[in-house]
Amino acid sequence: MSKGFVELEIEDLAFDGKSVARLDGKVVFLNGGLPGELVLAEIVRSKARFNQAIVHGILRKSDCRIPAVCTHFDVCGGCTWQDLNYENQLLYKKRQVVESIARIGGLEGVEVRDVTPSAEVFRYRNKMEFSFHTSGGGDFALGLHRRGRFDDIFNLDQCYLQSETASGIVRWVRAFVAETGMPVYDVLRHEGYLRFLIVREAKRTGQVMVCLVTNFGPMPHGERLIDGLRQAFPGIATIVHGENGSKSNIATAEKETVLFGPGYIEERLFTCTFRISAGTFFQTNSIQTETLYQTAFDLLAPKESDRVLDLYCGTGSIGILLASRVKEIVGVEVVSDSIRRARENAELNGIGNISFLEAPAEDFLKASCARADRYDGVIVDPPRAGLHPKALKRILELAPPKLLYVSCNPATFARDAAGIVAAGYSLMPVQPVDMFPHTKHIEVVARFSR
Repeated sequence: MSKGFVELEIEDLAFDGKSVARLDGKVVFLNGGLPGELVLAEIVRSKARFNQAIVHGILRKSDCRIPAVCTHFDVCGGCTWQDLNYENQLLYKKRQVVESIARIGGLEGVEVRDVTPSAEVFRYRNKMEFSFHTSGGGDFALGLHRRGRFDDIFNLDQCYLQSETASGIVRWVRAFVAETGMPVYDVLRHEGYLRFLIVREAKRTGQVMVCLVTNFGPMPHGERLIDGLRQAFPGIATIVHGENGSKSNIATAEKETVLFGPGYIEERLFTCTFRISAGTFFQTNSIQTETLYQTAFDLLAPKESDRVLDLYCGTGSIGILLASRVKEIVGVEVVSDSIRRARENAELNGIGNISFLEAPAEDFLKASCARADRYDGVIVDPPRAGLHPKALKRILELAPPKLLYVSCNPATFARDAAGIVAAGYSLMPVQPVDMFPHTKHIEVVARFSR
């Protein structure tokens, strides 16, 4: 198939946010377009099993199409579904879960409930990471990645997923760097200083954290930077300097220094308060997290006599909120700072029937099996890669009566679900919860009963 311009009828949306069409019986993945639309597209890459194309114009619009509110929509890699009305976003997300369970998990007859919509469809994120990049000559950008590019950053004016305060901080820092001439990191040459700007904002308390991740070395104009940020944004509760000398383009820090404030912000979920550091995991949609956790607790149906194991517990939010309903909870997490915060959060909220252990889940479970520990319920909330195979094997050896799975990736959930069902568990109705409107992502909560 030679490259060129063609008219294509969009048939579907893929799980990665791309649209799907067919040309001469061959699948074409496009960077735009909605089901039912006729588009003018350019074939830019031809492979054995599929083609890739770029949409240059929409010849017939879908009734589901709405105007995208963001001026960066056409270039940003974030909100790929912002031009699709929210009702249909939920329908496609549900179908993603249904098809993953059937195709990847090979499970038939599983009930998938309608997606629980997000309480807020804009301004819902409590954390975003913004990247610096320069290609030399004094010019630089501070913003987000262009769609499909790791080495092309556009200057962000405003992002509608986080607050106007966060967008204002991005604009202020960009102007400060331009004025002072602070050196910016080149992601291709791996040279320079400023790498990432992270803004975290507690939705319930209004506290704001600013974290600048740089190459190793002291912060130039540090005092002026701190004073200027605090004066421009009085809601800033803490400012952190993270240093990272690795070539990996990930906004994490090998070393952290608190420049102002306590080094954390506090967020509230239900009646509990949680302290969040720069590098610790916390659900990024605070308001919808309450809906997610309430759904999880309803499915788990805890009893006052239950002993519960909480794997991949992060800063302990699920366990701490569940503690008043059960006898005992053991939380396990591999990230040291998260465990430290989890213990601190338990003490902060006066929770005495929970303990936290730092270990990889698979290692803890191996020792737990050797001790023949017994749990009435196990909760897992793993990263996108899903459960480590050894962790899944050990959980099944423990054979808890109830296994609650919270997943941010329907594909790996379906893979793990197949193994759990094969071990003799039944999968109860699956509840998707939308934590990230306008994106392809969907959270899944499910209970397995032995």
